[in-house]
Amino acid sequence: MVTCYLKYVIDPYKVKEFEEYGKIWIRLVNKLGGTHQGYFLPHEGANNIAYALFTFPSLAAYEEYRVKMELDAECQEAYKFAEETKCILSYERSFMRPVFK
Repeated sequence: MVTCYLKYVIDPYKVKEFEEYGKIWIRLVNKLGGTHQGYFLPHEGANNIAYALFTFPSLAAYEEYRVKMELDAECQEAYKFAEETKCILSYERSFMRPVFK
């Protein structure tokens, strides 16, 4: 199992747009074979940092998702939405593995 961890730097004046973007991607990740754990928006502290976590059975499954994403019209529309609203200034992507008791 692998979890993709995304740290976003967002425009603090466009949190609503970023929230809409997140809701779109939660559905899309789940549709394309992943399990989305959600987006985490600023509340207290930094007003321009947000996070997202989603899981795939393996890194190979994540790579398959990436191929599907490129071909999916809804995914392309989601990217276009972020580009047009400029709600995301930058992001970092890392992969982690969970540890269970």
